[in-house]
Formats: sequence, structure tokens, C-alpha cells
Amino acid sequence: MKTIIIPVRDLTSAKALYRELLGVAPHMDEPWYVGFTVDGQEIGLDPHGHDKGMTGPVVYRHVDDIHTMRKLLLDVGAESVQDVTDVGGGKLVATVRDADGNPIGLLQPA
Repeated sequence: MKTIIIPVRDLTSAKALYRELLGVAPHMDEPWYVGFTVDGQEIGLDPHGHDKGMTGPVVYRHVDDIHTMRKLLLDVGAESVQDVTDVGGGKLVATVRDADGNPIGLLQPA
């Protein structure tokens, strides 16, 4: 799991807090996403996460074939939360939920 996305309501405040907590400046700072990299770990702030149903941080497993992995997880009991979506530049994400309601993010790099 290389990416953690955190839903935030106040991006400006969250950006300042996470900058202090993580000790690094964001590598991406846009109105729709602020991303930090710490020791190879991507930590992103999503100001629209709550609108997408995120109730807390979601960890993302990086995969080579998101469609195949999503189908495999659904076949063994996962529930779909978000279909495969291009979030820009060819990067694909999807989210499923395990039987206990825990979100599992999938991310296929561009």
C-alpha cells in the first residue's frame, strides 16, 4: 500500500497541518488535491473525498491491472464502492469494501 488519501473539508487548514506533521512541502498543490511524498509514501488530501463517500483515510494498493484486480476482489466477496475512474493523466483508481466495511483502494499508475 503506497498511497493514502485523506478526505478533508478545509484544504488550506489541512495542508498547513500535514505540512507540519510530515515535515515536507507538498509536491502537488492544486485546489482539487494536495500531495506529499514521505519515504516513498504518497499522502494526499482530497477536498472532495467526503462528497465521494469517504468517511476517513483510504489506503491504495498499486496494481498493474486495476480491472482484473477489482474483478478478483468482487468475485471473493468485496462490494463495489467506486468504479474504475481516471483521475488525470491516465492514473486509474477504484474502491471496494471488504465484508467488515473497510475500504480498499486500488490504484493503477499511468
